[in-house]
Amino acid sequence: MNASIRISERTLGKSDLKVSALGFGCMGLNFGYGTSLTKAESITLIRQAVDRGVTFFDTAEVYGPFTNEEIVGEALEPVRDRVVIATKFGFNLGAAREPRAAGSLPGFNSRPERIKQVADESLKRLRTDVIDLFYQHRVDPNVPIEDVAGTVKELIAAGKVRHFGLSEPGAATVRRAHAVQPVTALQNEYSLWTRGPETNGILAACAELGIGLVAYSPLGKGFLTGAMGPDTQFADGDFRKSLPRFTPEARAKNQALVDLLKHFADEKKATPAQIALAWLLAQQPWIVPIPGTTKLHRLEENLGAANVELTAQDLAAIQRAAAEIKIEGERYPAHLMATTGR
Repeated sequence: MNASIRISERTLGKSDLKVSALGFGCMGLNFGYGTSLTKAESITLIRQAVDRGVTFFDTAEVYGPFTNEEIVGEALEPVRDRVVIATKFGFNLGAAREPRAAGSLPGFNSRPERIKQVADESLKRLRTDVIDLFYQHRVDPNVPIEDVAGTVKELIAAGKVRHFGLSEPGAATVRRAHAVQPVTALQNEYSLWTRGPETNGILAACAELGIGLVAYSPLGKGFLTGAMGPDTQFADGDFRKSLPRFTPEARAKNQALVDLLKHFADEKKATPAQIALAWLLAQQPWIVPIPGTTKLHRLEENLGAANVELTAQDLAAIQRAAAEIKIEGERYPAHLMATTGR
């Protein structure tokens, strides 16, 4: 990697949680996309990310299930004092390790006893004595968010968790949770082709309450890199096969957004992925994208976005051009969309 690339730190909201401006989403190492690295390859790539300045790593018990946390724990154990680990609870997982497709979710379970069980089990898999950031993976409609926040507050008091987060909540839920236990970060999908946080109250709630936003799928699950087209074939087990936005017809129509990114990439001597990430970094100083990859050269490309400067004029031009593009297809099928924004 170019030695001149500098990965700065960002603070998630008004908390004291400082992380690298670009994190690493670990899910795709062995879950969700139909192809996986070996455990040894995954550990090597995570450590290469650390060597290049990444300090923020995201996983969840449901990835695998369980195996992704084990990879992250083993990879980061030697550098545990230098990194921030985020993981998640909220599903009704048994002890079985049968592979689960990312588009198929188990039932929700955020009852207090289940949250505490997940915390203890995740601590063991992550080979650590504290979880830096513990998210509710999806809001459980059967458990009051006040009970969830109160349980995490107890885990924080017990020294097992440092910070509380929510993933894909509604803005009203965020406020209710925050009143019980301050929320450090929200993890929502946010990118140039998924801009819901701008209009559904999430960015406004973050700004008002001093909460950081961790943007997952900041490269549109790979689409915004420009590496795929209408004829791209997805491997068996790749959950993008089930996403409306990834049908061949949708990809053909959505190519206009990639073409826009390529235009600005050519101007900046960058790549479409770098423009997409630089755009996110420019939105707010408390936004931290967590792109994932299985390839070292893509990791280095992503981190190179930290050196791409978009001026106010650039951002305005991107805004104007993007406003003319209608994104084809929902980001998830209906049954998964129903789990967001509650």
